[in-house]
Amino acid sequence: MPSGNRFGLKKELGYFSLTNIVVGDMIGAGIFTTSGLLLAQLHDPKLLLILWCIGGLVALCGALSYSELGANFPRAGGDYAFLSELFSPLAGFLTGWVSFLVGFSAPVAASSLAFSEYVMRTMPGGAGPEQIELSKKAIAIGIILVFTLIHYFGLRSGSRVQNLLTLLKVGLILVLVVTGFLFGEGSFEHFRVQLSGAAEKADLKSIGLALMWIMFAYSGWNASTYVGSEVMNPVKNIPRSLITGTLFVTLIYVLLNTLYIYAVPAEEMKNVISIGGLTANNLFNRSLDQFFSIFIAVILLSAISVLIIIGPRVYYAMATSGHFFQVAKRINRSNVPGISILMQSGLAIIFVLSGTFAQIITVLSFSLGIFPILAVLGIFKLRMKRGSVRKMTGYPFAPGLFILFSIVILVLAFLERPAESSIAIGVILVGIPVYYLLKRNHQRNTRA
Repeated sequence: MPSGNRFGLKKELGYFSLTNIVVGDMIGAGIFTTSGLLLAQLHDPKLLLILWCIGGLVALCGALSYSELGANFPRAGGDYAFLSELFSPLAGFLTGWVSFLVGFSAPVAASSLAFSEYVMRTMPGGAGPEQIELSKKAIAIGIILVFTLIHYFGLRSGSRVQNLLTLLKVGLILVLVVTGFLFGEGSFEHFRVQLSGAAEKADLKSIGLALMWIMFAYSGWNASTYVGSEVMNPVKNIPRSLITGTLFVTLIYVLLNTLYIYAVPAEEMKNVISIGGLTANNLFNRSLDQFFSIFIAVILLSAISVLIIIGPRVYYAMATSGHFFQVAKRINRSNVPGISILMQSGLAIIFVLSGTFAQIITVLSFSLGIFPILAVLGIFKLRMKRGSVRKMTGYPFAPGLFILFSIVILVLAFLERPAESSIAIGVILVGIPVYYLLKRNHQRNTRA
């Protein structure tokens, strides 16, 4: 396997491909799986829609903030590069550590399991529960292996596949939204009806947990910063891709949730994971339920693909700096970090085999919310200490609003789900001794 010294990452990504990476990463399992779970907590469809709008605003503030970070530090690694430069190598390592163990591998697993849920929805009945569960896991693992092979053999071919999948994804969503409102059987009266038995409104802790899950669905608004080393004209293209992609996805999410509520009464919607299939079933009939379940499964392919693109760039950047396992920096003959891709996919398969969808997203959501706060705080430090090659619009209000909302969401979510939140914190704490162990080994090898 060729090393990173012989082959390097090439600047091959322009604005269109970058925006597709953002959109492809954002529109994934979250929007097609969480709304039914959220309604069971919130009781009120109108509150559900309001929180999706708030989530879009927080994501946009994050995208504006990361636009400045990405323009100043156009390197592979995203948060790892930002935190290492602005704070300390330890801070950078910890975000990469969480990304490796949870931040990318778990979403790959969750999206693959969601893909299998929608595929199995189209299958005829008759199989037993154990056989169905085994089939779901087999499908999820199979799709991880397919995209691992695609992206192992080159970014250019992989980005073409990603562009095609993202365009197909957006087109299919628009078809569902337009045909649903024009020809489907639904009612806007559903917005007025709360869950029966829900005498009290959702408390702040429930709202905080709901927003954390919603931010999981919006995660990816920073995706193009993870491939900064491979971007042409990064000062211009990274900010444009982040802002354009986030605004577009926010619109898509609000439209989809409006359609969900229009199609499905609150009592039917609560706790349903495959909400897209149920929506199609109510709007049209069983045959179109199967059709739309298939196209939602296709939509999820794009999210799986983009996660397998961007995650390994973090591990590559960490290994290059001596802060990760050195095999992760190896660049193969297709000029991609092949070992990192294989490592991430292997861990994702372990998640598929060992956990359920709900268990994965609960720990994942809390983990993803911590380090972006520190990265956005770095903008204030950047302005004070070093200046900026491109100053973002909305400073200091956009980063301040992002930090405030993110901290409140995490605190409320911790109070609502302390066990899962503590697991996420534990993953971070375990990374501290691992960092010093890797650092000592790197120094020993360097002296040798």
